[in-house]
Amino acid sequence: MNVKVIQKRENITTPVFLLGTAVNISDHEFFRQLDKADKEYITLFVKKSKGEGEFSYSVFLPSGNQVLLVGIKTKRILTFRNSVIAMRRVIALAKKEKVKEITVNFSDFVPAPPAGRQEKKSDEEALAELMASQFELANFEFTKYKTPPKEGWNVVQQALIYADLTQTDAEKIKESLRRGKIIGEEINKARMLSNTPGGDMTPARLAEAAAKAGKTCGFQVRILKEDQIRKLGMGGVLGVSKGSAERPRFIVMEYMKGKKSDKPIVLVGKGVTFDTGGLNLKPDQSIYEMHMDMSGGAAVIHTIAALARLKVKKNIVGLIPAVENMPSGSSYHPGDVLRTMNGKTIEVLNTDAEGRVILADALEYSKKYKPRLVIDIATLTGSAMSALGQRASAIFTTDVKLEKALRETGEKTGDYVWPLPLWEEFEEEIKGTFGDFANIGKTRYGGAITGAVFLWQFIKSDMRHAKRDKGNKEIPWVHIDIAPRMTAVEGEFLAKGAAGASIGLLAKFLREF
Repeated sequence: MNVKVIQKRENITTPVFLLGTAVNISDHEFFRQLDKADKEYITLFVKKSKGEGEFSYSVFLPSGNQVLLVGIKTKRILTFRNSVIAMRRVIALAKKEKVKEITVNFSDFVPAPPAGRQEKKSDEEALAELMASQFELANFEFTKYKTPPKEGWNVVQQALIYADLTQTDAEKIKESLRRGKIIGEEINKARMLSNTPGGDMTPARLAEAAAKAGKTCGFQVRILKEDQIRKLGMGGVLGVSKGSAERPRFIVMEYMKGKKSDKPIVLVGKGVTFDTGGLNLKPDQSIYEMHMDMSGGAAVIHTIAALARLKVKKNIVGLIPAVENMPSGSSYHPGDVLRTMNGKTIEVLNTDAEGRVILADALEYSKKYKPRLVIDIATLTGSAMSALGQRASAIFTTDVKLEKALRETGEKTGDYVWPLPLWEEFEEEIKGTFGDFANIGKTRYGGAITGAVFLWQFIKSDMRHAKRDKGNKEIPWVHIDIAPRMTAVEGEFLAKGAAGASIGLLAKFLREF
């Protein structure tokens, strides 16, 4: 979608009226452009529609001109959070009505500043970036496997942003829209990967997608194959992959555009390209969407791609252990004990808790970069969904400042996260009987927490060696369980399928970190 700023009212085509319940349409910027008959007609139409609460209509005026009306419940959009859905609703209505070009009034979406604070120009720039990204997300449809209709796919081709600004401010908004468009495009590319059926999305294909993104966007990609994975001692990756004919890959992406002296930030993404549950086979209601179990890996690829396209001056590394978890005569078994890259052993109590097993090796590998921050992203547990529903991802960290910063960034990007506890008391739940750690907890309660605590064991300093490694400080670490946000849900105006969680969040957070 082409998104651009216009500053002349005569360039407005198919105007969008975004209206709060207490907003008179006669006060709207676009109302002034209508002739008398159109003004009278649309005023009566809106007056009748407001009794319905929220509404979305395409209206042909007496002049023959088409306008789009989107009514919202609030007097004014007060927060970025409210803006996200309103932006998507605009695009959803345009698509429904087969409108190819729309014009929105930028000031309709500008949040009111909190009491006692002046509105900042930087807020408007952030809003413009959000607008472009949300327009892209709402315009996306996964049509790869569909026969194109004769009239073409029903998408919005251009969104014009009318803004009454100085030329300098207009240029800043234009640049913000460009950034937002890039972020939205990369989120949609990740959604494409995640939506691709498991038969076409194997570990090798995921590695190819990473290599293609690296070549296109400008970062280095290395693909480690099975023999190299074995030399590294990654028993977790090898164990989970044993049951599949598709051999594992370990994907290493390096975007090093910061200072040479700067320690990198490492992103680790779960790359299970299809998860049957292994010998602990998933029930039929749970197995259908498991081609999306590599959504964390897709998020890492396209977060780095977005940052590279934005020319961010940071050192960012991406790591993805890519496997397929299948039941067969060669599968790993419940009761197996796997030795990971750092020498710690995992007692497998359930082969369907495989994501944490492969991430254990990846977290250990991340330490070779001496990172200043490690963030892993994974569709790890259904328990996170039970705890939070499907509107926010779960985050775990012992760093209160990181937790707060990520939550605040989520509010500004529409990519929401919410913290769950990461306490040492939970370590008792994952103590192994015949190995160092068990890959599930001792009870059926708190599965999202025990999954996070399990991963914590492979990133935090080993206290047994504290005296020997006095300079070994704890690595700041965040675990994001995106299982709740793996797929879009009704009412958020996104196409059915992958939601592209955490890319918008991380693209903004890492630029500001």
